[in-house]
Amino acid sequence: MRLPEKRNEGLPFSPEYFDNLNINRSAVERRAATLPARRTVKKEYQAAWLLRAVSCIDLTTLAGDDTAGNVQRLCAKALNPVRRDILEALGFPPLTVGAVCVYHNMIADARHALGNSGLPIAAVSTGFPAGKISLDQKLDEIRRSVEAGASEIDIVISRELVINNKWEELYHEVKLCREACGDAHMKTILATGEIPTLTKVAKASWVSMMAGSDFIKTSTGKESVNATLPVSLVMVRAIRDYYALTGTKVGYKPAGGIQKAKQALDFLILIREELGNEWLNNQLFRFGASSLLGDIERQLEHYVTGRYSAGYRHAMA
Repeated sequence: MRLPEKRNEGLPFSPEYFDNLNINRSAVERRAATLPARRTVKKEYQAAWLLRAVSCIDLTTLAGDDTAGNVQRLCAKALNPVRRDILEALGFPPLTVGAVCVYHNMIADARHALGNSGLPIAAVSTGFPAGKISLDQKLDEIRRSVEAGASEIDIVISRELVINNKWEELYHEVKLCREACGDAHMKTILATGEIPTLTKVAKASWVSMMAGSDFIKTSTGKESVNATLPVSLVMVRAIRDYYALTGTKVGYKPAGGIQKAKQALDFLILIREELGNEWLNNQLFRFGASSLLGDIERQLEHYVTGRYSAGYRHAMA
């Protein structure tokens, strides 16, 4: 699996694209609340959607106690995310997740474990998760991760630039990060749990896309509030409007706190409703998750056997 060659080349900085945005939180929350209630998928359709969700996962380990062994197990699961007997019962061919996501110092371990599989390695960068390092350090870290073998870079923005409405400064920061990525695709993490209003989330989304982000991403997974449907609705509508303006498709990645298969379905329904089927693939949509995969596999086994299995049957490896 490779991301598309067509990149988001961005736009020159111009506040006219986002200055007049004003997001009504109550309206957003009402719309987001209707999605799980109005759209459901059952039986074989649910199984198919869950398999699609598996293929869109950036299987992630970003713990302070990560070891080479943890990364090896992560990569083994990434290459075989659903047990073969379940796939055979469903009549589905082997599949992989979308990518593995690790810290910079674990890239070499991931490369060794993945071998010649071609599965992308995404590395978190720019002083993840807080981003409290200098811009020169951020750019150097990106370059070193690309040189080490990462084909996708997840950067974090400086949240104080959003809070203080320093949009042009944010634009130049993200643009320089995009240039440092070279051929590697860049996902820009807004850390929405640390942005005080949905209006600022929308504006940060626009600025990040104007600066050349290939994906915009909700969270690091380290904030107290991570991916939610309301904030996702705001971000995907920014993606939709950017596409209408430029003809360029920017990807979306909710991350953090997505642990259950039902949550994954809710996010897929959101994408289907707001962006359409063209975004329902791992070239334009990813989940940042770890434990989510185990619950999806458990739900698939239930569909096949009619019984819920113990969680340990669906361990990381």
